[in-house]
Amino acid sequence: MQHHILQLDIQGTPQSWITAHEAACAYATGSVAWEQGDAPAAVLRGGHNARTGKQSLLRISPIIALKGCANTNLFDVVPTVSKAKLLKRDRYTCAYCGEKHAEADLQVEHIHPQSRGGSTSWMNLVTADRWCNSRKANLTPEEARMPLLYLPYVPNRFEDFILAGRNIRADVHEWLASRLPKHSRLC
Repeated sequence: MQHHILQLDIQGTPQSWITAHEAACAYATGSVAWEQGDAPAAVLRGGHNARTGKQSLLRISPIIALKGCANTNLFDVVPTVSKAKLLKRDRYTCAYCGEKHAEADLQVEHIHPQSRGGSTSWMNLVTADRWCNSRKANLTPEEARMPLLYLPYVPNRFEDFILAGRNIRADVHEWLASRLPKHSRLC
C-alpha cells in the first residue's frame, strides 16, 4: 500500500498530497523546511559510495513543510465537492430518515432541487438513501414535509484533506484531526 505524503506550506497549511518521489525532489533541492511523523513514509535507496561502500538512503517523512510561501491562501478556496467526500462528511447517514447505509445505497441529494435552480455546492447537498431521495423528488424539504435531521456545511481545509485521503497513515490522520474544529462531524 502506497501512502501519499502530506505537503504543507511553511506555516503548516495543507497544500496537497504528493508521492514519495515528489517529496524526494523537495529533499534533494533543500526545499523542506520541517518534517513530522512517527516513522518514515518511505525509504528510498540510492547508489553505493565508491570510497566507503555505504548505500545512500533518503528517509521521507509522512508530513513535510516546504520553504517559501504559497501563491494562494488555500483557506479562501472552497474544497471541491465529490460524492465520496460528501458521503464521508455526512457519515453515510441519510439526512431525512437518519439511517446509516452502505455507500452503494446512498445518493447525493440537492436540498433545493437542481431542476428548480439549486446549485451543486456543499451547502445545498446532503446524503440521502434511495427511498427518501425518491420520495422527496423535486420538492424542497418543506414542501415534501421531510425536514433535514442535520445541516450541511463546507468542510475546512483540514477536513477536506481527511475526506479526500485514501490511505492516510495513522500519524498523519492524527495530525490533521488535531486541527479540526470541535463541531466537525469527522471528530
